[in-house]
Amino acid sequence: MSRYVFKVPDLGEGTVASEIVAWRVAVGDVIAEDAPLVEMSTEKAVVEVPSPVGGRVVSLAGSPGDTIAVGAELVVFETDAGAAAPGPLAAPAAPAAPAAPAALTVVANGNGATPPAAGRIMASPATRRRAREAGINLAAVPGSGPGGRIGRGDLDAVLSGQPATPAPEARAPRSPRVARSGTEEIKVIGVRRVIATRMSEAKRNIPHFSYVEEIDVTALEALRAHLNAKAPKGSPGLTYLPFVVAALTRVLEDFPQCNALYDAERNTIVRHHAVHVGIATQTPDGLKVPVVRNAESLPLKALAAEIRRVSDAARTGKATRTELSGSTITVTSLGKLGGIASTPVINSPEVAIVGVNKAVERPMIVDGAIAIRRIMNLSSSFDHRFVDGFDAAAMIQALKERLEFPATIFIDE
Repeated sequence: MSRYVFKVPDLGEGTVASEIVAWRVAVGDVIAEDAPLVEMSTEKAVVEVPSPVGGRVVSLAGSPGDTIAVGAELVVFETDAGAAAPGPLAAPAAPAAPAAPAALTVVANGNGATPPAAGRIMASPATRRRAREAGINLAAVPGSGPGGRIGRGDLDAVLSGQPATPAPEARAPRSPRVARSGTEEIKVIGVRRVIATRMSEAKRNIPHFSYVEEIDVTALEALRAHLNAKAPKGSPGLTYLPFVVAALTRVLEDFPQCNALYDAERNTIVRHHAVHVGIATQTPDGLKVPVVRNAESLPLKALAAEIRRVSDAARTGKATRTELSGSTITVTSLGKLGGIASTPVINSPEVAIVGVNKAVERPMIVDGAIAIRRIMNLSSSFDHRFVDGFDAAAMIQALKERLEFPATIFIDE
């Protein structure tokens, strides 16, 4: 019998410590080499770390929420022939690259659940925990979420013997006369902790200057509808977002101070010639910002396709750390939930963020007469230390002009 000590690996990008998000094993479990071992959080994503050896788990260092230094002891295995051989508690699973964001799989433990023979399973830590407690193999559970992600409703359907459907869970009506009690505690760990930390730092350290302007997108809507009607049947339709990003790349040529990063250690503003646009994306794990690189070089359809690609990768947990870093300015949109106005928080170390609100038809005065126009607000924030209010307003006014006269987005001047 011998022991193998597995230490916290270097997960890249200068990581000196990582947070434990969820263990995929417990002390006493037998695990196969390359089977999922633990989920750990970096500054960019949750990474699934596979087991380096096959064997029996002797000890685990830390609990979810604990931060462990790179190089510190993480797991101790017994690796004698009997313990290392895969048995009913450790069937081989598909390897998970340590540097890839979490595309999450299930590992067997003492409650009798067994991992899938191959492939990846998308599910939250809470869903996987419920599955293990119920003795359910998630490989047999159909997922109705994005990319086949297994949600609470999918697992509930299996537990109740009913087929899972992508429809939202129906909630039983509650009588307003029935008093409720009790609380639920949710530990802030993983991506949510990173989001909380970054948002707090951004609001604490950056003096935000917010500016809201309404845009008449009637002509833009006509162009969008025309292009969608001409597109091949079944192809994804254009949204406003690629037009906004395309117009922004043109506008930033005249406002380079807004396409910049603040290097606090060197007390230096770094202006970028390329426009690497962060696309704020809501995912099951929280807000992520995948990046469209060199957006200024992409024609409209290619730009729209790249926005979809990186956003889908972020939502399904397939975005790489490279795809989740390196933006020079961020665009955020709440889509149909966009409201009238918002105050977006700057994605530090950037100095500007442009927020897109929903477009609605409103009566407007046009040439002295009432007309129905489609109006959409832009809500933007700027780092007031480095972008003066006049320049911020002038940039948004230039963006407004491009969007109201959309032909100017595509004309070289």
